[in-house]
Amino acid sequence: MDADERTLTRAAAHGDQEAFRALVDRHYDPALRFALRMLGRRADAEDAVQEAFVRVYQSLPRYRHKGQFRAWLFRILVNRCRTAAGNRRRRRSIVVSADGFDRRVGGDAPKAGAPFRRTAIERALATLPVPLREAFLLKHVEEMTYQEMVDLTGASVSALKMRVLRARESLRAQLQEMRE
Repeated sequence: MDADERTLTRAAAHGDQEAFRALVDRHYDPALRFALRMLGRRADAEDAVQEAFVRVYQSLPRYRHKGQFRAWLFRILVNRCRTAAGNRRRRRSIVVSADGFDRRVGGDAPKAGAPFRRTAIERALATLPVPLREAFLLKHVEEMTYQEMVDLTGASVSALKMRVLRARESLRAQLQEMRE
């Protein structure tokens, strides 16, 4: 943690609203990017990020300023995303439309005019089991080290490496299949 961030977290822990706002400004975009890729729906991602920051704010007085604030925030955010994904799976239902086709409720459709590649990648990511998607995003999007990932998830380095490898292999196979 750099000195500026340490100063901000200490000030925010003592009730400085501007310091907390600076921390939110610094970390909101990466947190939203991660949550969006984990959950696939912007509204769910925004809710998860907001809930994570609320929990951070409530817990700041107990924060020990060891390690990185970002890792602590992401640990909370990962848990919020896991909870949101579990809740969504339980809420998901099938609705039969007037034309007789099943319509799954709960997912966002790709935006019109979105580039195929990005849409294909987002679709492929969404099919990965949560542990694989989480490991892949932390490693390749958030560019965390395996040690940071261990601290965040509690999984071993070897388990995380295997998850990242399996995620890459699955994504590669899915994208190849879509291309053909």
